[in-house]
Amino acid sequence: MNIEKIRNLGPDELAHQQRDAADQLFRLKFQLKMGQTSGVRKMRELRKDLARIKTIARERELGIDNIRVSNAATATATPTQEAAPVAPAKTAPSKKSSRAVAKKKSASAKKAAAPKKAAKKSKAKR
Repeated sequence: MNIEKIRNLGPDELAHQQRDAADQLFRLKFQLKMGQTSGVRKMRELRKDLARIKTIARERELGIDNIRVSNAATATATPTQEAAPVAPAKTAPSKKSSRAVAKKKSASAKKAAAPKKAAKKSKAKR
């Protein structure tokens, strides 16, 4: 089902579609286990449709306005809809950046690996 069609559904219709999709998915899983069908493609479509329906229902529950993205790389909203300002997440200041920690870990891993290689070479010579 197309996302635009789902967005145009009313709350009752959305709940009905969700129940229908879940029921169809259950039946298809049951048939697959019984060996009566090999509808893997249909299962995939139903799972995605069910996820779309649940996402739209949750957006409506939270009161989130849908922002349409014209280009995913630039992520600009259409002029008819404005994005609500988002407060920056508060995090505790760290002493070292994550890159510095990762670099230090990789350097220590390389140092630890070096003696093992030397030990293997000396055993091979014996």
